Amino acid sequence: MSKQSAKKAVSTFADLPELYAEETATPAFEASFGDPLPLSIIEPGEEPGEHTMPEPFAAQKVCGELITSLFLLLDDTRLSPLAPDAAWGIVNSFHFVAGTLERREDRIADKIREMTRRMEPGEVFNKELEDAQLECQSLAEQRAAFEAMRDYAAAMYRACWRRAWAPTKGSKASSVSTASYINALDFLRERALAKRERVEPQGPIVVFSGPAIWEEWEPLWAKLDEIKVRTPHMTLVTTGQRKGADAIAAAWAAREGVPVVAFGLYGTGRKSAFTRNRKLAELGPVEAVLCEGSGLQANLYQTLRKEGVPIHAFQKPKDAAAPRKARGSEQTPEEDTFRRARRFV
Repeated sequence: MSKQSAKKAVSTFADLPELYAEETATPAFEASFGDPLPLSIIEPGEEPGEHTMPEPFAAQKVCGELITSLFLLLDDTRLSPLAPDAAWGIVNSFHFVAGTLERREDRIADKIREMTRRMEPGEVFNKELEDAQLECQSLAEQRAAFEAMRDYAAAMYRACWRRAWAPTKGSKASSVSTASYINALDFLRERALAKRERVEPQGPIVVFSGPAIWEEWEPLWAKLDEIKVRTPHMTLVTTGQRKGADAIAAAWAAREGVPVVAFGLYGTGRKSAFTRNRKLAELGPVEAVLCEGSGLQANLYQTLRKEGVPIHAFQKPKDAAAPRKARGSEQTPEEDTFRRARRFV
């Protein structure tokens, strides 16, 4: 910012809050970078030491520029279609490091748990236990920092390409390391509680499912907006596809800050998809949004309807390309049931 623009920016007291906000990191970065542990262990086997963290605003600025610089470089060029894939990899690199740190954190936590079961008198044992706890806390602090960077880069990814970032597998759980624990048992108890809250959202469940080929996002977003008014603390459970209707729902959830659980297909065999549908019904959803697709979608509609779940069903747009069928195949009874459903909105 030049001196002239700075003088103009603070010409009135009313401009000060806006200027301060522009030069200040968001709360997530302040929480993860702004209050580091007095002592930390940055490498396994090292002695505890006083190590600084990057400045919160600088960390946030760099994470944003990694994505926006790529967008500005490749936009409106022949490389533009490839830009989202390249940017996805940038976000995923933060996610990969955070996952690696979390696995190390889990191993140290298991070690602490085992040590607390065989408490021994003596300074050597107490020193080993304290070091293990400090190492676990240090890993939690590092993980929270990388999660903050990943989440901000993911937000910039969504702003540039209008699609939500999601990992190919696993969860994208975020937390902020703010605890200063009294002893090892309290540390493990609080850590377990924080982890459950991050990866097992407790809000009322809304099921969403649709085919991989679906482009009309406005009606879906409007319906999800209506549901969120009725269920402000909802958790959105999708069928986990990275494009089409599920991707549209994930983008809406990213904008609204709604937790998303990607309930994809697990296992092999023809019955795995129908087993998934049954498990979705067993979650006890309060509402469901279903987009017309294959017979699998029709089966999900029937399964949820038997459980008495209110369903908002969307017909396939008339000009949408019909899925290719085998020669001589006809519409199944399940597909016919879905198309004759009365609650299309």
